[in-house]
Amino acid sequence: MAGFSDLLRVQAEPIWSALHAHPFVRGIGTGSLDTAKFGFWLRQDYRFLIDYARLFGAAVLKAPDLESMTRLSMLQHEILGREMELHRSYCAEFAITPDDLEQTPKAPTTQGYTDFLLRTATTGDYAELLGALLPCMWGFSEVGVALADRGYPDDDRLRRWINVYADPEFAELAEWCRELLNDACEGLPRRLMDRVERAFITSSRYELAFWEMAWIEETWPV
Repeated sequence: MAGFSDLLRVQAEPIWSALHAHPFVRGIGTGSLDTAKFGFWLRQDYRFLIDYARLFGAAVLKAPDLESMTRLSMLQHEILGREMELHRSYCAEFAITPDDLEQTPKAPTTQGYTDFLLRTATTGDYAELLGALLPCMWGFSEVGVALADRGYPDDDRLRRWINVYADPEFAELAEWCRELLNDACEGLPRRLMDRVERAFITSSRYELAFWEMAWIEETWPV
């Protein structure tokens, strides 16, 4: 029987299809992506991940049981550890230091996305928070697997990026987040399920907007 996360994925299909087809994502797979755009994405995603990790901390506070608290804290550690270290190692190849990363101003889309996530973590309930955090984890797993299936580019930096998100262990983490959401939504009244759906769709839209932001190297107008 399909869980609620499967229904959310169906609702978000037009957004996710556009995400897979985005020229930034395609450029990673073909190796044609301009290195300046990739460097821009690395800087912005690093700033994003700092607040995304805070989202998991909020989820630990709202989690209903010790097992969920433990796994959520492990996911937070994964983000703050391996994923952010990957960004730092990549950025070193672009002569970008950790201090440079932390001082990079957030682009408008990055600011909007993180503000939405943290607002949801503060004002939303547990299931709504899970709905907001899931598209990032699940979406990157989907993209990584899809790109790996098509074949790897020659650029070693892009090959390593694909390997991180195509890793079966990363897919297991995304699947666990889906199961967590399914469990949290079981028996919820329709009005609360609608809030979870809105959070999931909004984050999905921001995921697509994030690729576009890096593609155009978005900055504030003034």
